[in-house]
Amino acid sequence: MMNISLVCSFIGGEIVNLVQETGLVAKLVLVILLIFSVFSWAIILAKWSSLRRARTQSGRFLRAFRKAQKLQDVMAVSEQFKPSPLVPVFEHGFEEYRRQASLRINAVQRATQIASSEELTRLERRLPWLATTGAVTPFIGLFGTVWGIIDAFHGLGTAGAATLRAVAPGVSEALITTAAGLFAAIPAVIAYNQFTHTMREFGARMDDFSMEFLNVLERGSGEVR
Repeated sequence: MMNISLVCSFIGGEIVNLVQETGLVAKLVLVILLIFSVFSWAIILAKWSSLRRARTQSGRFLRAFRKAQKLQDVMAVSEQFKPSPLVPVFEHGFEEYRRQASLRINAVQRATQIASSEELTRLERRLPWLATTGAVTPFIGLFGTVWGIIDAFHGLGTAGAATLRAVAPGVSEALITTAAGLFAAIPAVIAYNQFTHTMREFGARMDDFSMEFLNVLERGSGEVR
């Protein structure tokens, strides 16, 4: 454990030294990448937590829905499953059904579809930032690297010492911006792909639940008001 701590401290110290020795443009690039990374991680953690709650509450709500004798009973307890996107789908469909004098299944279906679309929009909120981070930050880091290499070779030409030892420090300092760009981009891309897959799953679950809800109405509409 002591050796691992020493290695981590050494690596951290080297990175800090490299950052301190970079030029103004590279520092500005690193600040921009840090902002992208901080916002991305905040979104990742918040979205992961909310989707985990939504998945758990969706399973509980579905079990309560299937056990209930009347849809009014489901409506009475739906608030406790609120993080689930299935709840608004049910509430919109049930409210539309209650307003009808006789069952018009197409109107109820449209109400559930609207609710599903609204819930997907809510769940997908802030995901474009992750896509933007994954697409843009590698190029921002590359820009910092190119600028740093140009600066290093310019300094080499001014000094007149055309040796690897003379140019290597400048190049290594420049490459840190590429590493920072990848550090910001990779988690954002992985999270975006995973969340997008989860959105598709929720979309399918809401569609399936809508069909199940409509089946219940068609089977026993007179007993569930």
